[in-house]
Amino acid sequence: MNIKRLICLNLALALAGPLSAGLASAADDPMMVSVKRLSLETSQRIAQATIDACREKGIQIGVTVVDRDGVIQAQLRDTIAAPITVPISYKKAYTAANFNAATSALEPRADTAVGRQDFLVMSAGGLPIQVGGALVGGVGVSGAPSGETDEECAQAGVDAVQDDLDMAM
Repeated sequence: MNIKRLICLNLALALAGPLSAGLASAADDPMMVSVKRLSLETSQRIAQATIDACREKGIQIGVTVVDRDGVIQAQLRDTIAAPITVPISYKKAYTAANFNAATSALEPRADTAVGRQDFLVMSAGGLPIQVGGALVGGVGVSGAPSGETDEECAQAGVDAVQDDLDMAM
């Protein structure tokens, strides 16, 4: 065997190892992923606990709970809450889930191209719902005299199920 062929063969063998390891690694990657989702019952518990928290403050609100994709799972409007609370609570929940952040933290971005989108509301009252650091949904509240109070009620709704969610991990 001539020296040139021997060098090429050694080079080919040296490169084949890492390449085949990369192929084996890619073959081991799952073709699908599992996603944790809130159950309907959990979403309803969050919504009701949120209503209850605001009622304790003497406030009638609308609340929406969405899944991680921003799709509505539960929505309630207290007896005399204004009808406008429903779409606003949805937009806050949707925004919190899509940005995985409290909408109060997004307020500085409200007057930007992103913040001016019709389907987003970047004012206090929306919270992401997380389990073990992973996003599972969002909750939005509208109707209190301030966004901070909306957010307090949303937090009470999440807190009502957080321990159970953490235990379910």
